[in-house]
Amino acid sequence: MSKLTDVPKRILIGRALRSDRLGETLLPKRVALPVFASDPLSSVAYAPGEVLLVLSIAGLSAYHFSPWIAVAVVVLMFTVVASYRQNVREYPSGGGDYEVATTNLGPRAGLTVASALLVDYVLTVAVSISAGIENLGSAIPFVVENKVACAIGVIVLLTLMNLRGVRESGTLFAIPTYVFVAGVFTMIVWGAFRAVVLGDEMRAPTADFEIKPEHPGLAGFALVFLLLRAFSSGCAALTGVEAISNGVPAFRKPKSRNAATTLAMMGLLAVSMFCGIIALAAATRVRMAENPAVDLIHDGVPLGPDYVQDPVISQVAEAVFGHGSLLFMILAAATALVLFLAANTAYNGFPLLGSILAQDRYLPRQLHTRGDRLAFSNGIVLLASAAGLLVWIYGADSTRLIQLYIVGVFVSFTLSQTGMVRHWNRLLATEREQAKRRHMIRSRAINAFGAFFTGLVLVVVLVTKFSHGAWVALLGMCIFYATMTAIRRHYDRVAEEIAAPEIPSDDMVRPSRVHSVVLVSKIHRPTLRALAYAKLMRSDTLEALSVNVDPAETRALQAEWERRGIDVPLKVLDSPYREVTRPVIEYVKGLRRESPRDVVSVIIPEYVVGHWYEHLLHNQSALRLKGRLLFTPGVMVTSVPYQLQSSEVAKRRVRRRQEWAAPGSVRRGPAERAKDTPTHT
Repeated sequence: MSKLTDVPKRILIGRALRSDRLGETLLPKRVALPVFASDPLSSVAYAPGEVLLVLSIAGLSAYHFSPWIAVAVVVLMFTVVASYRQNVREYPSGGGDYEVATTNLGPRAGLTVASALLVDYVLTVAVSISAGIENLGSAIPFVVENKVACAIGVIVLLTLMNLRGVRESGTLFAIPTYVFVAGVFTMIVWGAFRAVVLGDEMRAPTADFEIKPEHPGLAGFALVFLLLRAFSSGCAALTGVEAISNGVPAFRKPKSRNAATTLAMMGLLAVSMFCGIIALAAATRVRMAENPAVDLIHDGVPLGPDYVQDPVISQVAEAVFGHGSLLFMILAAATALVLFLAANTAYNGFPLLGSILAQDRYLPRQLHTRGDRLAFSNGIVLLASAAGLLVWIYGADSTRLIQLYIVGVFVSFTLSQTGMVRHWNRLLATEREQAKRRHMIRSRAINAFGAFFTGLVLVVVLVTKFSHGAWVALLGMCIFYATMTAIRRHYDRVAEEIAAPEIPSDDMVRPSRVHSVVLVSKIHRPTLRALAYAKLMRSDTLEALSVNVDPAETRALQAEWERRGIDVPLKVLDSPYREVTRPVIEYVKGLRRESPRDVVSVIIPEYVVGHWYEHLLHNQSALRLKGRLLFTPGVMVTSVPYQLQSSEVAKRRVRRRQEWAAPGSVRRGPAERAKDTPTHT
């Protein structure tokens, strides 16, 4: 069984790493940028399109608001980046928003932030993968026809890559991320050069289409609401910013400074690409609609259900580079890849946060342990499972999934920045040095503005997106909050129950007697070994116990027992319904009732086999008995193993496998020259 599972595991994720090699997995800034910032960098592939999709509800005339929405998103991005640079300097332990909120606002606020972030990380994977599938599907029809299966396949692939370790996966992800960034900037610069210097007219494939507005002539409050909704959709460009504050421990030293620098680089790149794509979309006359089959019209006729609406970045690239050109193909491939890899932000943030929550007893302790490759393997698998389920439920539709998006991240933004304001207030109350006070006051002002702005955006997002699916994200947050609260309550209750008392208690009192019971079905080597072990224990009372399921076999057992003269009394329990477990349980409970101060030791002989399929043929009754006896107070269960020949063969096979060295895995030096060999000079 070990060989069957270990060999594929090593092929997929590599050899196990020693704990003292953890420092080798830390990331330099050039690798940390694609690992932790691939989500906000890649969001420029779909965030501009989401803005235009919402504006199209009011028709083509609303498109002229897109630059102003882009400006608002830019101001928000710079505010959030500046605020989080304070976070990573003051709280470098990796707790991020959760630690800030818990320390300064209390456990409930921290748990709210954690719930929001966990939901957002799951949605990051689902949205990024679905958007990547849609971008890839514009070139490969098979992907569109089977997008749910393809999306789940990509999730599985990313999971395996992350199970190999943070640094190794980060190195793999760095190339497509940097190619994407270079491709987008090349498109922006070349497009601006063609428009301004050469005076070329660049036209998107949809430039000649008309948009049928769902609500023409919007004005007043309705128009404001539409613009706010478009702004909230454009805020998808900010998702993933908080991942760097959660991942500070994964950076090389000096950790805080490297994380702050990476944040600034990420913000500058994301803002530049977002604004450039919005500007080129306006220059090339890109047309988008929420229901393109009906709302996009060409020559007075709706396009129909066969029309596939390409993302904004694809349309702009086609207008700037030309359809089918080399640069167009490179950017299209890099866009699809980076959208897949954008999920890596969540694959690093979710397990780290899960580990911290597990350490604080809000999640199962298994999430706190590192796997063979020094990654938090259990958290990675849990994230992949949740994201795969969401992709399957929503059919890998990024437009439907994105409505659930960004609620959680702005909850964490707002509470985190509010916590930082309280953090600075606490420090200012005791600090007397003027230079440090000025720095703290400036930092508090940045965080206060960030708290106000992100709180305002949170209200906008909730109001504009609640009926469009944001309620699902809120429901997910409530489920996470309730689950983590219940887990913490359970761990606290268990810790209280098992705490060692300061004064003598019943657990410290020596039992009056030990009554040992050896379970017997037949007289064979395992039974004789169990009896010998039981005698060695020198119990106050020792007896063998058998259950009468077959009268003929029971009579044969008693006759053999007497013939051998075994000096342990044999007790036979009747079982008219041919049960084995219940009569034993009732007998043991009866012993406990008769002498509550006694301890009953149940000794069970078991076979040890060497093949996984042999386990199905042995020890099933023993497993059931042990499972039931665990819930009986005052009962100790002891297994006495008897190794069969197949287990010895398996043991030798494992030993040979451990000693075997693959060709080239051992480097040997030159053979030593014999002492009696003469040398020549």
